[in-house]
Amino acid sequence: MKNQLDQKALALSFGIIWSTGILAVSLIALSSNGYLHNIVEFLMSIYLGYSLDFFGIIIGMIWGFFDAAIGGLVFAWLYNKLRK
Repeated sequence: MKNQLDQKALALSFGIIWSTGILAVSLIALSSNGYLHNIVEFLMSIYLGYSLDFFGIIIGMIWGFFDAAIGGLVFAWLYNKLRK
């Protein structure tokens, strides 16, 4: 079929974009006194081990990558099923 989404490509795209977003939010929160700290606290409640230090940010990016990759995979799968 022609209008199908590539599940692997979409999963990787979502994962890369979301983990990069977590990195950006973390770096901005580190460089400011209070800006984006509420978002960081929310992410800390979701991703076990995420914190505003080097290893915590890496752990958060890994969690975020897999979280968004699974979401992208499910999204592409559902789209392809409904498109039929």
